[in-house]
Amino acid sequence: MSTFQRILYVEDEPDIQTVAKLALEMVGGFTVKICSTGEEALTETADFMPDLILLDVMMPGMDGPTTFNRLRKQPIIAEIPIVFMTAKIQPSEIAYYKSLGAVDVIAKPFDPMTLADQIRIIWEKREQNAPIQPV
Repeated sequence: MSTFQRILYVEDEPDIQTVAKLALEMVGGFTVKICSTGEEALTETADFMPDLILLDVMMPGMDGPTTFNRLRKQPIIAEIPIVFMTAKIQPSEIAYYKSLGAVDVIAKPFDPMTLADQIRIIWEKREQNAPIQPV
């Protein structure tokens, strides 16, 4: 099972950025880069090369699903797993986000003390379901 360390978090609300960054770095031990807009994520992702992207759904300008689709069009980062974070968690909404190709959805508001564990569980489930790479 591969390990992961670097998380890019795309979120427009400064308070949520601060709480998530603290939770993921202090509690989870991750390295976190924050982007405040979808546009910023498009320019910063390739330089940072995260292992996982957390992507807010509702942002001004370019929303999460649009950002997701634009990230997927960049070959160097197209395979990075993306998890949506949103308050919109009706089953039909979650199904829509997953239909785009998201590996999972985390509900907002999130618990800062368990956010890192939630992400680790998502990563482990994804790794268990990943196709075996030929040697």
